[in-house]
Amino acid sequence: MEATTKDLRLHAGELLAAADRGEEVVITWRGRRRARLVRWTDEPERSPGERNPAFGVWADRDGDVDAEVRAPRRSRELT
Repeated sequence: MEATTKDLRLHAGELLAAADRGEEVVITWRGRRRARLVRWTDEPERSPGERNPAFGVWADRDGDVDAEVRAPRRSRELT
């Protein structure tokens, strides 16, 4: 199914219902395909003991990580 950006603005609920039914909705803008609306599939859940891969990315750093993060946020003194 194809829909324009105006259709998306005015009939979002109907387009979402079509996606829920398994249809693929192609959104066009000025006659060109710009986006695709498809049904969301849940990503597999992590096991309770599994950590987020981004957790601990600074674990190998020496020194005070908190100070490194806060340093660029310090206020500057104008002279």
